[in-house]
Amino acid sequence: MKLSIASDHSGFEMKTQLYEFLNNYGYEIADIGPYSYDATDDYPDYAIKIGYSITSHKSAKGIMICGSGVGASVAANKLKGIRAGVCHDIYSAHQGVEHDDMNLLCLGARIIGIELAKELVISFLNAEFTAEQRHQRRLNKILDLEQNNK
Repeated sequence: MKLSIASDHSGFEMKTQLYEFLNNYGYEIADIGPYSYDATDDYPDYAIKIGYSITSHKSAKGIMICGSGVGASVAANKLKGIRAGVCHDIYSAHQGVEHDDMNLLCLGARIIGIELAKELVISFLNAEFTAEQRHQRRLNKILDLEQNNK
């Protein structure tokens, strides 16, 4: 599975550590940036980049890190085809994929540490959408909302 990873300045250190961890784990990862620490960068710029990486099918899933995870999630969810969720617990990291077909995991580097982040990422990456009738019905409603909300 090909992944994308991105951050803003608040998540830069965690992004670097997760990139190395996932690379050692055998994943093919596209680093969407930033490539060096810049205290003036903005999370929406990277949320857009990682979102397009997913919606253009260059990546199947993505991981976006900012200070709280919230800003990245808000920005990314403005993009058609992105279903981003902030997850700081294991259950949400896999359930968001299994029930809601979440394709972008957002993490808060100021909220959680690297070891929990690693566990969350693995839980997210190992999960698959169940496509159970109730989950598909709900996803279809979300897709309709996305399509018809202009």
